[in-house]
Amino acid sequence: MAQEIELKFIVNHSAVEALRDHLNTLGGEHHDPVQLLNIYYETPDNWLRGHDMGLRIRGENGRYEMTMKVAGRVTGGLHQRPEYNVALSEPTLDLAQLPTEVWPNGELPADLASRVQPLFSTDFYREKWLVAVDGSQIEIALDQGEVKAGEFAEPICELELELLSGDTRAVLKLANQLVSQTGLRQGSLSKAARGYHLAQGNPAREIKPTTILHVAAKADVEQGLEAA
Repeated sequence: MAQEIELKFIVNHSAVEALRDHLNTLGGEHHDPVQLLNIYYETPDNWLRGHDMGLRIRGENGRYEMTMKVAGRVTGGLHQRPEYNVALSEPTLDLAQLPTEVWPNGELPADLASRVQPLFSTDFYREKWLVAVDGSQIEIALDQGEVKAGEFAEPICELELELLSGDTRAVLKLANQLVSQTGLRQGSLSKAARGYHLAQGNPAREIKPTTILHVAAKADVEQGLEAA
């Protein structure tokens, strides 16, 4: 299990080039864009969403990975969710490979594998920068593409900051530096949440920004998060 800690920004398409130029000045390790295809799964009665769980298969360069994200929290725009990743040889679900701790009752529901089906998809290109902030390692990902469910679709143009190692405050420090960039605003709506919205037959909606979390100089991380 991994603990995912990340912040998300919505990027205006017109600001992408200027943002990319700024990210290239941070002195990090740059990775060229790669295409990521994701299929998200659900049951007809939304059993997974009802348990605050998200299930997907991601394909990248002929490699496949199944991911289950379980209940976490979003505080001051900072996403913290446990996630479980399983490598697959082909893009076919294999729920039995997930650890039993994933499931609400400690075991895979008997009929779940037969009930889950594709619900929506995301198709985007991800460009990455790996940077160091105060000794912490942070991955910056610029995603551009679309989320699609049936006849409905909306564009993806996002920037995500994910803490790979170190102190959560480093993510907040970098976020407060980046938020001054024109065309960048914080948002808390995940790609999965947008996909569920479209899958329910709703058109694309405006993504409203949230407020950047400011941590007092002498506050520890938990105090800062709880104060948000």
